[in-house]
Amino acid sequence: MEHVHLNGVTYRGPRVPVVVVCIDGGDPAYLDQGLAEGLLPTIARFQREGFGAVAQGTMPSFTCPNNISIITGAPPAVHGISGNFYLNEAGEAVVMTGPELMRSRTILAQFADAGASVVSITAKDKLRRQLGKDLDLARGSVSFSAEFADQCTLAENGIENVLDLAGMAQPDMYSGELSLFVLEAGIQLLQRRRPDLMYLSLTDYIQHKHAPGAPAANAFYASLDACFGRIEALGAVVALIADHGMNDKSLVDGRPKVIFLQDLLDREFGVGDTRVICPITDAFVRHHGALGGFVRVWCRGGKATPKAIIALAGQLPGVELALDREETCRRFQLPPDREGDVAVLADARTVIGAGEADHDLAQLAGHRLRSHGGLSEARVPFILNRPLSAEYRDRAAAGLSSHQIFEYALNAVEA
Repeated sequence: MEHVHLNGVTYRGPRVPVVVVCIDGGDPAYLDQGLAEGLLPTIARFQREGFGAVAQGTMPSFTCPNNISIITGAPPAVHGISGNFYLNEAGEAVVMTGPELMRSRTILAQFADAGASVVSITAKDKLRRQLGKDLDLARGSVSFSAEFADQCTLAENGIENVLDLAGMAQPDMYSGELSLFVLEAGIQLLQRRRPDLMYLSLTDYIQHKHAPGAPAANAFYASLDACFGRIEALGAVVALIADHGMNDKSLVDGRPKVIFLQDLLDREFGVGDTRVICPITDAFVRHHGALGGFVRVWCRGGKATPKAIIALAGQLPGVELALDREETCRRFQLPPDREGDVAVLADARTVIGAGEADHDLAQLAGHRLRSHGGLSEARVPFILNRPLSAEYRDRAAAGLSSHQIFEYALNAVEA
């Protein structure tokens, strides 16, 4: 198969099936714990006989920006997706989870156009349309979500009867089974159709609810490990990555450790003078209560200035960084037209919200808040089941970005 080119990178055509798995919320601490307890023999072997490291993920450390970086091989400054929401020029909050705002094609689409058979399976449907951007389903590509596995059609997804394929019931959205369904469906497609390229993106429900070492987390990771072994046994190159990490964001008494930034700005500058957007916000509020480690602030009136907001936010306990638009975009390779006037980042144990009235913390259902978005959750595992070439070993030693995982899976290992 011919090589393809995208965003300045040349990708070698796969000689054997290549399967990239994104472990949503896959903080390195879960792997460290599972490896220490001997629960992850497959991953242990991948790291021993192949390659294992920790890479820098895309900022903000949310699901959509990182998945899109992974499947475009580029940062948000190139592909345009920097969260779930941004504020447009009219002052309207715009949803960024559709393909229409993407500014790049995907590695998957490039290979499909070159004649490769391509499969994309996601846990949540909010990602399915972005990851499947430009895939020609009429030519054999497959793109579906576990969330709507029972509704798949040939016209919309390139496949039908997915529950029969996986041999599983429709999983609940708030369960670890949603991720296991993605992997089982992928395994069955790999066995039956042997596609050239697969991307399997999981969900972070377990990581939001259970810390590393908790029985539910250990059981979940042991199940993942077994699936990875089954994928490798079918002759695939297996690459494991995560979109972001996860940290406990609660006080000793279990209450979330939150800075309600909009309320503070309203008191300082007046109601309506600023607008805080929480780009983690999505439909799955039971995961995180729409509270994360990165928020954007727009100046809407005239009293608040970026400098004044940075001065106020920068002295708040729990704030790690407060940066203006130019510095935020420079440091994190973000698109300026979708960035706020100020970005405020929390430390590892804190989340930042808008106003207290904007967040229904009862949705956390009594669990300690575990969330992501900041720099502390931007370290992710980067693992391949086969050793790297000498050239790529040297490159990896100089530092890795999570969006390089397809390049390494396709170019750096010997089939």
